[in-house]
Amino acid sequence: MLTVQNLYKQFGSLVAVRQFSLTVGKGETVVLMGPSGCGKSTAIRVINRLIEPDEGSVLLNGVNVIGLNADELRDVRKRIGFVFQHFNLIGRLTALENVMLGMVMSGMQQDTARDKAVEALTKVGLESHLQHKPGELSGGQQQRVGIARALAYEPELMLWDEPTASLDPILVREVLVVMEDLARNRASGMIVVTHELPFALRVADRIVLMDQGSIVEEGEPSRVFVRPVSEIGGKYKELIEYQMNTSAQSLYGND
Repeated sequence: MLTVQNLYKQFGSLVAVRQFSLTVGKGETVVLMGPSGCGKSTAIRVINRLIEPDEGSVLLNGVNVIGLNADELRDVRKRIGFVFQHFNLIGRLTALENVMLGMVMSGMQQDTARDKAVEALTKVGLESHLQHKPGELSGGQQQRVGIARALAYEPELMLWDEPTASLDPILVREVLVVMEDLARNRASGMIVVTHELPFALRVADRIVLMDQGSIVEEGEPSRVFVRPVSEIGGKYKELIEYQMNTSAQSLYGND
């Protein structure tokens, strides 16, 4: 479904992404991880050309997204859902109107857009909050509106750019629950940039680790986090072991 080949992006003297190549199959969930500043967000933003690459290609069902003109790109973006770190909701609009807006502006009939928006908001558990404005919603609920906005187009590919990074830790779980349900029950492919290790262990079909702009390791979670071959993979393994030991001590005491 998605084939990314040899992406390269440089900002001034900083090489953000180098020789980045990745494939994602239909219904596959790929979790992209690595230290802050390693190029994860830049890589997925290039996929739908929120950032223009210096080199490389992005093929969605055989069509090179990088070579499309503005009108063609607009059509392709309807098949690519993107969930941002920040909610980017319009404060004067209700949850329903926020989800409808992009569809109506792209020419969809208002009744059709409303039906799709209601369906998407129901999928993320906000069917009783359709008429609430962002200021009347919690951070987790606002992010779920953002997820519904991406889902409403019924995309072939979902891109998630650290969707829990702006949330209070107490609110993170409600968004992760929605994401896990979507990962298990949707046919669309997903690329998730996240630091949430438990989510990655439960949901990912494949883990991709980045460092300094490049992919350094990839594979199933059971392999990458148990028998890593990269320095970054080794650090994640140590972190998981530390968290498990800390949890065991909390549960059973130090004896």
